[in-house]
Amino acid sequence: MVNTLKPMLPILKQSLPQKEKWGYEVKYDGYRGMLEWTEEKMHLWSRNERDLLPQFPELAAFLLQLRPKAASYFPLLLDGELVLLEHGCKANFQQLQIRGRMKTDSRIKKQAQQRPCCFLAFDLLQQSGKNLWKKPYHDRKQLLQNLLAEWGLPLTPTIGVEALLHYVPYDKSSTNIWEMIQASDGEGMVAKQLNSKWEEGKRSEAWIKLKNWKTASCFITAYSKENGYYEIGVYQNNQIIILGQFLFSLPPESKGALQTIIQENAHTQNGSTLLISPAICVDVFYLEWYEGQLREPHFHTFRFDLTPDDCTFEQFLIQEASLPQEVTITHPDKPLWKHDAITKLDYVRYLRKVSPYMLPFLHDRLLTLIRYPHGIFGEGFYQKNCPDYAPSFVKTHQEGDIEYILCNDLRTFIWLGNQLAIEFHLPFQTIESHFVSEIVFDLDPPSRDKFQLAVQAAQMMKEIFDQLLLKSFVKTSGNKGLQVYIPLPDNQFTWEDTRKFTSFITQYLVTKEPTLFTTERLKKNRKGKLYLDYLQHGEGKTIIAPYSVRGNEEALVAAPLFWDEVNEKLHPNMFTIKTVLQRLHKMGCPFAAYMTAKKDQPFANVLEIMHAT
Repeated sequence: MVNTLKPMLPILKQSLPQKEKWGYEVKYDGYRGMLEWTEEKMHLWSRNERDLLPQFPELAAFLLQLRPKAASYFPLLLDGELVLLEHGCKANFQQLQIRGRMKTDSRIKKQAQQRPCCFLAFDLLQQSGKNLWKKPYHDRKQLLQNLLAEWGLPLTPTIGVEALLHYVPYDKSSTNIWEMIQASDGEGMVAKQLNSKWEEGKRSEAWIKLKNWKTASCFITAYSKENGYYEIGVYQNNQIIILGQFLFSLPPESKGALQTIIQENAHTQNGSTLLISPAICVDVFYLEWYEGQLREPHFHTFRFDLTPDDCTFEQFLIQEASLPQEVTITHPDKPLWKHDAITKLDYVRYLRKVSPYMLPFLHDRLLTLIRYPHGIFGEGFYQKNCPDYAPSFVKTHQEGDIEYILCNDLRTFIWLGNQLAIEFHLPFQTIESHFVSEIVFDLDPPSRDKFQLAVQAAQMMKEIFDQLLLKSFVKTSGNKGLQVYIPLPDNQFTWEDTRKFTSFITQYLVTKEPTLFTTERLKKNRKGKLYLDYLQHGEGKTIIAPYSVRGNEEALVAAPLFWDEVNEKLHPNMFTIKTVLQRLHKMGCPFAAYMTAKKDQPFANVLEIMHAT
């Protein structure tokens, strides 16, 4: 029976293989699965022989839609990973576990609709009933790629698409893959010998996995004689912060000596647990730190060069952020906002966490920055020109007499954060094109107390855009309004095209609700109405970037929203540095489908309708 098939497994190592020829894949953190698909049945078998499809009905429904294309290749057997994608290089295992433990059909169905999981196929073991195990890895990969390409499926893991079966590509350069994984804060990489066969149930040297470990420099605070775990902590303001526990990877010769030292120096015994004063410093490897928990912690090395006073919570936070080595964070404890007591390190860590979602919007755009050298405790200033002291990795683009910064990579992004660039404002086109990249409507109420005017306008726009089959997105401005986006196909539409459309939509709304909305530019003449700023969308104008923080007292964020959140309960004060990171982890990115929507947007059809009328 196929459902008893045991997967081939990689061996965990700390360095890359040097001999043989290898292919390198991004490692995604999920549930390993074998997709068995025949005329009679369809199962996704886990490692413990459980069928995962009933727990993930969205995947089952998608595969049934795909069946007419796939049937001619039955029986099929695909090897891969069931995941909840955060972005192209990382999956969210914690939220996947929550999905996997759900019991009620209603909760499962709701989550399947709100944040569907997908199957990332990285191997093809059977096609049309033909066993492919003995074929070389690179041949199996080519057959798998051809198959999924024929079905019109994504050939790299992609968020925001309807397809729930994706191909995992490989690269013959480990450097390319590893740099991408590190920049994306991904889990790790798997190296596979190009000529290797698939070996059932074997943990083979032909597959080697490397984890993208984070490092915590800390000290041991306790040892449990009952289960062998060591408790670790760091100092914060002379108080010990417990980070968690580790058990694995301590060499046998060191384990006995360490236990003896702890037993001889313990100041308290609590049941089977021995407590010691901070003295023994270690480096611990782990994958993630979330809600005070280290994931997969294990011993790396003793740090005889450190004292416990060196092991601080601030240093732990810097290490946890996995910041680029080329950037040093200066004055990390500098206060930037009184609200939530946000420091410079808090802000830089926020940028690091949102970088996979924010950087695609900054790519090849001429940046206008607002810097706050003293946080909100001092004045901010606009910056367009790249300063002379910028490091060599910062790329620029000359436009007129201004040498603009291009924020196309993580190093530049974090460097700008260290320079206390708080607000990132973007034009509506890239440096590579004179055409418009997106339409943005800026919905500007007279005050935050009147924010519901923006909600009403956005809801009306959404109804219009849905009727026109236009895909739209919405975010807070980070201040008192909302901004509605319509992504456009690249290199197609002019400013004249988009101006006709923005003017038409705003005039329609003003005509329909003249007591609520206005296009009057002078504030004194708006009479408490919401200003539909269609002129803000024009050549040379800018808009605040998605996920950019604003220089207001609350450190509010220009936060992407799901459309069903745009209702009477919505308020901009809900979206701070802390809450936006929590939303991303639990809900995913509301703009996940943005780049995909650009390609399929039927804006040309809308222009034809406007011209006809």
